[in-house]
Amino acid sequence: MNLFDFEGKRPTVHPEAFIAPTATLIGDVTVEKGASVWYGAVLRADICTIVIREGANVQDNSVLHGAPDAVIEVGPGATVAHSCILHGGVLEEKALLGNGSTMLDGTRLGAGSMVAAGSLVSPETQIPPGVLAAGTPAQVKKPIEGTMAQFWVDANPPYYAELAQRHRTGLKPA
Repeated sequence: MNLFDFEGKRPTVHPEAFIAPTATLIGDVTVEKGASVWYGAVLRADICTIVIREGANVQDNSVLHGAPDAVIEVGPGATVAHSCILHGGVLEEKALLGNGSTMLDGTRLGAGSMVAAGSLVSPETQIPPGVLAAGTPAQVKKPIEGTMAQFWVDANPPYYAELAQRHRTGLKPA
């Protein structure tokens, strides 16, 4: 695990969180119980604060950073999927930022909502709870209830929690 102090700010990681050995956490980062930060992810809180709440997951090659004094929060059970950029945004509980998507400063993804893969959430955009948003710029498309998107929002947190425990115990240098 690559943890770095920066100007007196130090990452805090709960002992029951999983941080992949190639993930990098810098500065004012907090990772709560049962959360996971996966391979190649970079959480750079040199000028901002980053909080990964209980059971949340930040997947491979994602980058989290923000403007000075911003608070970036990945809520309980929320997902930042593979190769995302989260720059100054907030994901509420069980929200899902789809693969390769970007959320910019001042954005908020409501509880149980999903941003489709490859989308761009423009600065200051507020996506309400329980919807699917997509596009560049991302716009609300429909309620998520009863869709395949809801399946991913619901299935992802327990799946990644279990997979993180397997990596905690089963990962060995080859």
